[in-house]
Formats: sequence, structure tokens, C-alpha cells
Amino acid sequence: MSTTRLFPLALMLALALLTLWLDHQVRVEEGGHPSLRRHDPDYLVTNFTTTTFNRDGNAETVVSAAQMQHYPDDDSTDVTAPRVMQAKPAQPRFTVQADRGKISREGDEIFLYDNVVLVRDADASQPQARMTTSFLHILRDRSLVRTDRQVLFEEPGRSLTGRGMEYHAATRELFLRDDVHARFEAKKAP
Repeated sequence: MSTTRLFPLALMLALALLTLWLDHQVRVEEGGHPSLRRHDPDYLVTNFTTTTFNRDGNAETVVSAAQMQHYPDDDSTDVTAPRVMQAKPAQPRFTVQADRGKISREGDEIFLYDNVVLVRDADASQPQARMTTSFLHILRDRSLVRTDRQVLFEEPGRSLTGRGMEYHAATRELFLRDDVHARFEAKKAP
């Protein structure tokens, strides 16, 4: 066989080996740049506040925190001492705070952890209510608050405890799932 016939074969073999080597290198480096594989924040904000407005220009949701850290590797956002206030027309305002939390990429879901306290303001038909738990998941767009943990719900003269809860702010419906216990005080005669 002459070298003119072997040269194209050798070139094709070299290109095939180069392709295999490059494929192997890409698979080894799949995580991308080393800084993207680490869970290091790319920015930090102190005294963070963000406000969402409704169509009428009124503040509907205010999310604030003592500190916010964003992580580029998974696009997560951690917050310290978060506080969420939501006020929708014809609904009582509610405020919730916790020791720490996470905010979803789009900001429509908020996960709160440790010493979670939710307060629903009083309105014409209901007194102020307070709920405490260790974890709370807020779905802002659906006006839904839920947890799978133990909760204590208190209003003047009554309390409810249970494991697992959903509160639909739009309909003011509260659902407790398991181990539900209630305490109601009798109204005193005048």
C-alpha cells in the first residue's frame, strides 16, 4: 500500500482519537467552571427588601430579610431573618417571619425554617390570629400557605394544634391534617 492511500486513513484515525479524547475531557469537566461547582455565593445583600405591586399600583407583597445570599451553582437564594407581608384587597393582611428561609428562582415560592410565626390581622369578621411552626411553604401566586410539620393556631379564646396544615388566604379556609386537637373557651355571661 502506498503512503498516499495510508495518509487519509491515518488522518481519519487521528481525528477519531482526537474526538474521543475531547469527549472524555468534556465529560470529566461536566460541572463547568470550578467556581460553578462550589456552593459559594456570588452576591450578598444586607437589609434586603423587595415589593410586588398589584395592577392598581398598591403594594401586595413585601419580602425583607436581614441578609440575602444568592448561589449561582443552583440559582438558590438564602435569607436570614426573613419577613413576608402580604396584603390583598378585601382580605386581612398577614405577616410571617422566621429565622431563615429560601426563595425560589422565580420568587413565587418562599420556604421558611425555624421559629416561624404567622400573624393574620383582625378584620370586621375575625379577630387577629397567630400560627407558629418550624417550617412553612408560601406559594404567593396561589395565596396558599402550607406545612407538613406541627402547628399551633391561636385566636382569642381558642386554639388548634395539628400536624400538616394548609391555609387558603383567598377563601380563609384552614385545614389541619393529623393529630388535631382544639380548645375553645366558653364565652362569659355579662
